[in-house]
Amino acid sequence: MPAEPREAAPAGVPIAGMLPEQTLSSQGPVRTAVVQGSMATVAVEPSGIDGSGPLWVVPHEVPAIVPRSSRSTEPRWIGVYRWAALGGDLLAAVIGISIALLTRFGYEVGGAYLVISSLLPLAWVTAVALSKGYDARYYGAGPEELRSLLRAGVGLTAAIAILSYATKSEIARGFVVLAIPVTVLAALVLRYALRKDLHRHRLRGRCMHRVLVVGRTDPAATLCEHLESRPSDGYRVVATCRPRGTGRQTGPLRPDELDEADILAAVDRHAVEVVAVATDPELAGQSLRRLSWALEQRGVELIVSPGIIEVAGPRISIRPVAGLSLLHLERPSVSGGPHLFKAVFDRVVALAIIVGLAPLLIGLALAVKVSSRGPVLFHQRRVGRAGAEFTMLKFRSMYADAEQRLGDLYALSDGNGVVFKMRDDPRMTPLGRWIRRFSLDELPQLFNVLRGEMSLVGPRPPLAEEVALYAADDSRRMLVKPGMTGLWQVSGRSDLSWDESVRLDLRYVDNWSMTLDLLILWKTLRAVFYGSGAY
Repeated sequence: MPAEPREAAPAGVPIAGMLPEQTLSSQGPVRTAVVQGSMATVAVEPSGIDGSGPLWVVPHEVPAIVPRSSRSTEPRWIGVYRWAALGGDLLAAVIGISIALLTRFGYEVGGAYLVISSLLPLAWVTAVALSKGYDARYYGAGPEELRSLLRAGVGLTAAIAILSYATKSEIARGFVVLAIPVTVLAALVLRYALRKDLHRHRLRGRCMHRVLVVGRTDPAATLCEHLESRPSDGYRVVATCRPRGTGRQTGPLRPDELDEADILAAVDRHAVEVVAVATDPELAGQSLRRLSWALEQRGVELIVSPGIIEVAGPRISIRPVAGLSLLHLERPSVSGGPHLFKAVFDRVVALAIIVGLAPLLIGLALAVKVSSRGPVLFHQRRVGRAGAEFTMLKFRSMYADAEQRLGDLYALSDGNGVVFKMRDDPRMTPLGRWIRRFSLDELPQLFNVLRGEMSLVGPRPPLAEEVALYAADDSRRMLVKPGMTGLWQVSGRSDLSWDESVRLDLRYVDNWSMTLDLLILWKTLRAVFYGSGAY
């Protein structure tokens, strides 16, 4: 491949690609570049008027045509994880098929179904692989790894249905309908357990990707902070590469001040596996493209931070426009069909929980009534979606004069500066302290969900006086209905600072999806069981 033309260096100064002992003793522009195997011979013509003089020949290394395979450079733990995931998926397929055969046919299974059963585990593993379920980029980070299993289940069901129709074969629908869902469920459980084991290793500093962060001081520092804030994602920053002019001047930096050679030297020196580029105009376009080519030769992954925080999932997409790859940021989903489905889902689930927990609700109501004087339910005005106020219901957990005693306790608040919280609140009854620990006092909010004032999952419902203290950005929380639980509930509850609580609520608003709601509901069960952050 032809080498890119560049000016020769001054006399006695090495140019890029030269061996350490080779220098040029005259100046001149690059005239030709001829590739010989993996080396290019760059001919430099002197700048004399008549063109006479020696023609200097400098060997210049050219990247190999075929990039190095990422498998050849990946850490050992990735291979172990991949084989464990593969084994878990095969085990899940065997479990699903066994349950389906025993349920559908008992112990009298025909030969045809034994053949089908022997092929389904291989088909399942193939479907997971086609859905990128074994892609190392998603190991232990984000929900994409688990989504791949769901996509594989849908794809395999569709493939079996099409194949059965095309070959006019008679496959019992009860067998397929039972085998694949059980396989998917078992695979999800096994993969989740594998991910949690990986997270435990990462919290001890093992199974991490070594990262080189590239960019100006402030964006690089922000990116380092975010990467190191969640060790479970598996990124450990081992070095940073900043422009040479950083800290020495305040004017614009020259385009060559953060050179590709600097980055590659740091990659080799620190044996990094990932290069993370913070948003930087000097690394855009062709420079970033050449850097990606050079990293391919080393089997090093390149990731680019666009500088947009707390936005993820389907809202971000890369689209080709006018020969450029442009990052498109979609508007958040706060209305329309998905939210209509969410409203129906909330009411159906709330009604089912009320019916299922009716004995517990009645028992708690009687216990509150006989344990202390006052009403069973505590009524409080809260602010909902678009600033509409509503009356939120809770089982009373404090003495009847709690509101009158609040003013004397403000100075002792353990809250976050806006929300009043107190670990050993003297206004709380003994029963109230127990039901608060396990969030049982919030069960009457199911009736708020039935009335459409709240959702099962959403931002924390604020008081009117809290809303009065909101900054401009904070009011964005009210784009959706408040929820009985949310990211704040599964991330520490009362132990969170005000800024952390707002950040989690805004993240939820910006990235809402039904998948996120289901994940939060799952994590809420664990948070309630352990009673963490509740007081």
